[in-house]
Amino acid sequence: HPVCVYTSSCHSSPEVSQRYAGQQKNLIRTYPHILPTPSSQNMAAYGQTQYTTGMQQAAAYASYPQPGQPYGIPAYGIKTEGGLSQSQSPGQTGFLSYSSGFTTPQTGQAPYSYQMQAEYSTIHSPSTPIKDSDSDRLRRASDGKSRGRGRRNNNPSPPPDSDLERVFIWDLDETIIVFHSLLTGSYANRYGRDPPTSVSLGLRMEEMIFNLADTHLFFNDLEECDQVHIDDVSSDDNGQDLSTYNFSADGFHAAATSANLCLATGVRGGVDWMRKLAFRYRRVKEIYTTYKNNVGGLLGPAKREAWLQLRAEIEALTDSWLTLALKALTLIHSRSNCVNILVTTTQLIPALAKVLLYGLGIVFPIENIYSATKIGKESCFERVIQRFGRKVVYIVVGDGVEEEQGSKKHNMPFWRISSHSDLMALHHALDLEYL
Repeated sequence: HPVCVYTSSCHSSPEVSQRYAGQQKNLIRTYPHILPTPSSQNMAAYGQTQYTTGMQQAAAYASYPQPGQPYGIPAYGIKTEGGLSQSQSPGQTGFLSYSSGFTTPQTGQAPYSYQMQAEYSTIHSPSTPIKDSDSDRLRRASDGKSRGRGRRNNNPSPPPDSDLERVFIWDLDETIIVFHSLLTGSYANRYGRDPPTSVSLGLRMEEMIFNLADTHLFFNDLEECDQVHIDDVSSDDNGQDLSTYNFSADGFHAAATSANLCLATGVRGGVDWMRKLAFRYRRVKEIYTTYKNNVGGLLGPAKREAWLQLRAEIEALTDSWLTLALKALTLIHSRSNCVNILVTTTQLIPALAKVLLYGLGIVFPIENIYSATKIGKESCFERVIQRFGRKVVYIVVGDGVEEEQGSKKHNMPFWRISSHSDLMALHHALDLEYL
C-alpha cells in the first residue's frame, strides 16, 4: 500500500509503531544491560507510552556485567535499537541487535525471541539472495573476464575525525534505491504496480546511468580497468596539470585494448600507461566532487529536464522509497560523530553515475564509495575497518545475503531493509538517538 513520505504524522503510524515497539521489547529482553532509558518527553512525542514500563523493567538488570569487547570499544553508552538476532527467522525482517562489545549471547544461553502480536506489513520475504548485476555490462564485471588487479590504496583519503563513533555501511540497490527490481518487474509484482511501466522506467534509468558514465566518467576507457576505490591508482599520478590535457588523444584506450592490460591476468601497463589511468580516475574524482550537488549542471538543460521527470516517475511508482532512505542518510550525515559509507556490487564508475543521478552525492563523498565487484563485500568491509579503525561502531544496512554474511563475519550489527517500513523504522531509531 502507499507509504507516506515520513512526516511527524508518521510517528503515530500503527504499522511503524507496532514494529518499533516489537523491536524495543526484543532488545530489552536480549540486551537489557546496554539499553538507555529515554526521557518521558521523547516517549510522549513518539506516542509509545508502553516503552516507559519496558525501560523501567530493564533497570533490574543493571548489574549485568558488560560483555567482552574484542574490538576494544570504549563503553561510552551506545544507544541501540533492537531487532534481528542470529536466532530469529528470516521472515522477521528489518531488525537489528548488538551490544557495545559486538558480542552475541554466549554458547549455552537460550536466546530470547519475541513474537509480535501483528506484523506491520502484509508482505514478507526471506533473506534476499545475492542480487544479479544490473545489466549485461555489469555482469561482465563479475564473470572473471574484466577483473582488474586489486591494489592497496597508497594515497588514502584524509583520516577520519577523532570524534568519529559510528560508521554506517550501506548497500545501494534495493536498499537505498529501487533499480534492479524495476528492470525485472519484481517490485511492481510485489506492490501491485504495472510491470511494463516499471521495466520501462528501469531501462530509461539504466540508459541514463551508462550515458553519464560514458560521456563524463570515462567508462569506455575504464570499464575493463575497474577499481575498488577512487584512490586505488593515485600513487601512479604525478600530479600533472590536467586543465589542457587531451584524454581522447593520449593513446590510453588503444594500448589497454591491445595488451589486455586490465584483465584478470594481473598484467599491468608501464609507468606511462598507469599514469594515464591515474589521470582518468583523478578527473572522475574532480567531476564527481564538482557536480555532486549540481547534477543538472553536468547533464545540461535538456537532459536535466528528462532526468528530473524520470526521478519523479520512479519515486511515484516506488512510493517514495528513495525519499525515505534519504531521510535516514541525511540524519546520519548531519552528525559530526557518524559517517555514511557505500559498498555496492556495481562497478565503481557506473556506481558513481548512479549515486549522482539518484541525488546521493551530498551524503556520499566519493572517497566513501567502494565497489565490491572485484573483491566482494566482505573484503570491502575489511578495507573500511582498516581505514576507520576498530574503536568505532560499524552498522551495516542492506537487503541481501552477501552484506548480511559480511556483517556477521566482522561482528557488525545488520539492519535489514526489505520494505518501506524498514526504512521508516531506521529513521525513527536514528531520530530518537538509539543508533
